[in-house]
Amino acid sequence: MASLGRFLKILYVFSKYRLDEFLPVHLLPWYLRLAVMLAPWRLNPLPKRVPKAKRLRLALVALGPIFIKFGQLLSTRKDLLPDDIAVELAKLQDKVPPFADDLARQIIETALGAKLEQVFQSVEKSPLASASIAQVHGAILKSGEAVVIKVIRPNLLSTIENDLALMILMARLLQRYSADGRRLRPIEVVNDYRHTILGELDLMAEAANASQLKRNFKNSELLHVPEVYWDYCRPNVMVMERIYGTPIGNLHALRERKVNMQVLAERGVEIFFTQVFRDSFFHADMHPGNIFVAHNDPQAPQYIAIDCGIVGTLSEQDQDYLARNLLAFFNQDYHEVARLHVESGWVGTGTAINEFEAAIRSVCEPIFEKPLSEISFGQLLLRLFQTARRFDMQVQPQLVLLQKTLLNIEGLGRQLYPELDLWQTGKPYLENWMKQRLGPKAIWQEIRRQAPFWLKQGPGLPAMLHEGLKQIGQLPVHQQQIGLKLDALSRSLEDNSRKQKARIIGLIISATGLCSLLTPFLWSPQISFGIVAAGLLWIALRG
Repeated sequence: MASLGRFLKILYVFSKYRLDEFLPVHLLPWYLRLAVMLAPWRLNPLPKRVPKAKRLRLALVALGPIFIKFGQLLSTRKDLLPDDIAVELAKLQDKVPPFADDLARQIIETALGAKLEQVFQSVEKSPLASASIAQVHGAILKSGEAVVIKVIRPNLLSTIENDLALMILMARLLQRYSADGRRLRPIEVVNDYRHTILGELDLMAEAANASQLKRNFKNSELLHVPEVYWDYCRPNVMVMERIYGTPIGNLHALRERKVNMQVLAERGVEIFFTQVFRDSFFHADMHPGNIFVAHNDPQAPQYIAIDCGIVGTLSEQDQDYLARNLLAFFNQDYHEVARLHVESGWVGTGTAINEFEAAIRSVCEPIFEKPLSEISFGQLLLRLFQTARRFDMQVQPQLVLLQKTLLNIEGLGRQLYPELDLWQTGKPYLENWMKQRLGPKAIWQEIRRQAPFWLKQGPGLPAMLHEGLKQIGQLPVHQQQIGLKLDALSRSLEDNSRKQKARIIGLIISATGLCSLLTPFLWSPQISFGIVAAGLLWIALRG
């Protein structure tokens, strides 16, 4: 019933602001065009003197945080939207109507368990910014530090829960009745979004994310993350360092300060790839309302990131497949793209690689005929997904946040520097990352990481095998003969386990010494590593 009530409210808002103007009626079949013409919302007159772009923004605000978030995402793609709509939706980034100052004061004092005057020298009544989930007030601590206080909007949870319940209902209907339901995996996507949006309501989690991101970019010239004041953080209130910078959406102010826009755009792409591939921990809500440019060096501009409520992570396997796919796209190696999709299980079982390769080529070749700086990676992804539908390509919920963030980065970069070449900026980074991941240094670090585990488990392996053989001993007599032979093998392994352990340690130490000795005399450390590896293999085969 709550979902039904929420659905009726959505219809009411849709009707009130006459959002039917956004429907592509001319593309609909005749019977749907007739249904739209006879729909009850047409009884409402079109609001005069209110542009449809403003009506869209007002409708999203009326519907609450989930719809505001959707509008924020759209606002970053000015290359895909008419100018009037993009400008209007940009106001959703930090100009959502605030809640009352007295209510904000009450929430802060209740959370901290003290009067504002006991904690702060001063607190600004009017918020510095107001967004879909929270609003921010400037303040000065008793110790003199300039800070901001972030306060969660009251009574948000019930609205969000109702919206999520409606989304789950629609996802179930889509999965059950749509031919694309299984491929799109809508229930998993909604559940993933549920986890994300509810996580934004916990400011302790956001503070932890901000601290992690700050550590990842400690002393970095690329990105600054404000310091968190943990003594004054609660689930619905967070206090952090006040930053001073130019909003990245204020292009006029950036140009007045003579900021190098090309470097700024390229650094944004570098920050994205660094977060995803070096750290596997990325800020996943990088719309212009959350990004500022520091007032230090206009020719080497530094980003400032706030609002770390939404972050994403990738497994090592997802990192590997993603990097290989992107590099294959950069190199126009469609066979590799198809092979990776099949190997990773992203397309239906039994998909023929050659057929999928041909389909990808038919989509990509016309696009790659353009100059790389004019290619929209977001549009390329959309075209690819449309083509992959007939190969039963499934949505990967773990990559949804990443795709959204990449679209944000590309849209933002193109606003800053329309000639931004995402491909040229990203390709060298990915190539270097792959070399580091597969090089001797990475392999040696992995051996060092796993060696303690295997050395610890080694002596226990014969005992585990012996226990298994005891269970075999309970089998019928004709099967126990095999068990006797295995038992003898177990005793042999147990006798030799310590010798083998010492031998492994000796080999590792010897390999390290040989690599360090050979490398100065050879043109490449890879060659010395290969020589030592071949020697170790020969010793192992000799037993």
